[in-house]
Amino acid sequence: MEPFRYHVFVCDQQKSEGVPCCAGRGSAGVVDALRREIAIQGLIDAVQVTLCGSLGLCPHGPNMVVYPEGIWYSGVTTGDVAEIVRSHFGEGDVVERLARIDTEGLRAEILSSREKMQAAMRARDAAGVLPDDLMQTVRSFQESRVILTALELDLFSALGTGASGPEAAGKIGADSRATEMLLNALCAMRLLKKDGGIFHNTPVSSRYFVAGSPDCARGSLMHTVNLWTRWSTLTDCVKGGTSVTRDESEELGADWTQAFMAAMDRSARERAPLVVQAVGAGRYQRMLDVGGGPAAYSIAFCRANPALEAEVFDRPSVVAIAQSHIEGAGLSSRIRTRAGDILRDGLGGGFDLVLVSQICHSLSEEENLGLLKKCHAALTPGGTLVIQEFILDADKASPKWGALFALNMLVGTRAGNAYSEEEMTGWMRATRFGEIRRVRLPGPSGLILGTRG
Repeated sequence: MEPFRYHVFVCDQQKSEGVPCCAGRGSAGVVDALRREIAIQGLIDAVQVTLCGSLGLCPHGPNMVVYPEGIWYSGVTTGDVAEIVRSHFGEGDVVERLARIDTEGLRAEILSSREKMQAAMRARDAAGVLPDDLMQTVRSFQESRVILTALELDLFSALGTGASGPEAAGKIGADSRATEMLLNALCAMRLLKKDGGIFHNTPVSSRYFVAGSPDCARGSLMHTVNLWTRWSTLTDCVKGGTSVTRDESEELGADWTQAFMAAMDRSARERAPLVVQAVGAGRYQRMLDVGGGPAAYSIAFCRANPALEAEVFDRPSVVAIAQSHIEGAGLSSRIRTRAGDILRDGLGGGFDLVLVSQICHSLSEEENLGLLKKCHAALTPGGTLVIQEFILDADKASPKWGALFALNMLVGTRAGNAYSEEEMTGWMRATRFGEIRRVRLPGPSGLILGTRG
């Protein structure tokens, strides 16, 4: 059965530097051009494109196979794509100048390539060489730091419609030679393009890293820049059992707070619709958003229920940011803010919905028990407590995102951690919540709900 007229498999396997592979010969550009041309020529419902591993013709890439005929194409460039789509997919005529029609020769070359690859793998294994994927993971901090430095310097914005290395260096106030080196590395990572000594943003960097773009994420990613220093102390934190660079939140400065709130707002705006849908907003009248940060969840709940009133409770340095978001959403009459400390101050009362989103991981178990007691007191009988968190499995060794986030709390807090479902539901039972249940959501975080009896 063929659900599509044509099914195209394109090799996009990345191999070690210096080893011939389709990715190194421009397969990503071919794939982009292929998908774009299929759409332009009105064949998007007739042709399925799937990326695959090595097809065994690495020195001749990029390679692709077209089914149902089983036509192999080698050495395909972006300039060939329109012809393949028009002639082969549109008219049924194979592009013979690119097709590998010698079946026996093709098979022999693939088998020879396979044997060479397996022999090389056996030799590497015998020599105790680290596997490529493991080495890539060990050295992945290098590419991360390249991007973070470019963001910190606002280099992508400085390029504008294109700039030479010295021109870009002048705009960001940096050394010309060093800036050129950084720009070249970004080109190697496919985040920039270089044409005649002039550097240009790619569609991806233009969309996400250039100031003024509707989807610019630089403000929120500056929080990741700030995390770099903390993560560099992980060894000392493991030895000492707690953060060695931690400062009180109010002492971190306006720049740190702004970046952190931007990161939280970007994440919350993505996840808020999922949370509102899972919890339901229609039956609630008063909501307390504990540690509500930029107020994205309160805004989402109030938009879903015109009768709902909400209160965002957070630190003094944050409520001003929350207030600006609330005013921008036109909800000042229904969402108010209150400054305070969730560990030292009471939370008030008379709420039928309390949301504690991404707060528990910054606290110790004892502190979470104290917070949930306050949440219980703040709720009316029958009211709902909603905890959103990165929820670990029972063994606390998975999922990977949650296990890594536990270390993020180690390097950044006094006693924070990532917790399992069993731990959090245990706190809720200990603080007299009933009807406890977990709601799984797409993405890294989930919900645990409980009801005050």
